Amino acid sequence: MTELPGTPLSGPLTVAQLDGLKVALDRLWSVPVQGLPPRRYHPGEAHAVAVAKFAESTRPDGIAGRAFDAIEAHLREPALGDLAPAETVVGHSDSNLANYLWDGRVVRIVDFEDAGRSDRAYELASMVEHLSAHPTDWTAFLGRFDLDPERLRRSRVLFASLWFYWLLPGNAAARRNPPETLGLQAERVLKLLG
Repeated sequence: MTELPGTPLSGPLTVAQLDGLKVALDRLWSVPVQGLPPRRYHPGEAHAVAVAKFAESTRPDGIAGRAFDAIEAHLREPALGDLAPAETVVGHSDSNLANYLWDGRVVRIVDFEDAGRSDRAYELASMVEHLSAHPTDWTAFLGRFDLDPERLRRSRVLFASLWFYWLLPGNAAARRNPPETLGLQAERVLKLLG
């Protein structure tokens, strides 16, 4: 294995970093996808996992409880997979910004173990709803892509919902993040569902 130059992206991204990220994603999405299996947590799988996890979870109190109820109601709608994507691309599937290395001019993407077939809206939703991406305002960046707005919105809700689940007390992300993160994620989910 060789070491790639650069440091992981983090914090609010600069204009230059966002420009580099756009170039890196366009390069990744130009790779042919014929024969690739779906990415890990493809829309149908992610929806099924979310339904199952929320069914076995305990509803929290307060704003987190309101978000829990809203997510459960949303998950009763048809799965995102029922909306056919406009275009199929290579999906990275691990959108933690630490997997995007910035050398001051170029972004390089690493960690493709769960990669597979996906679509742009779903991949961008996976990225902007990852906890590592929250400090950045993604509005202008998302506007640089020709996306189905409904597919993007529903994809963002799905990923925000999964992060909400992972942040519930006792779950993996809850142990790695400050206690107030669940409340912040609840507010984010409710805003997306608003």
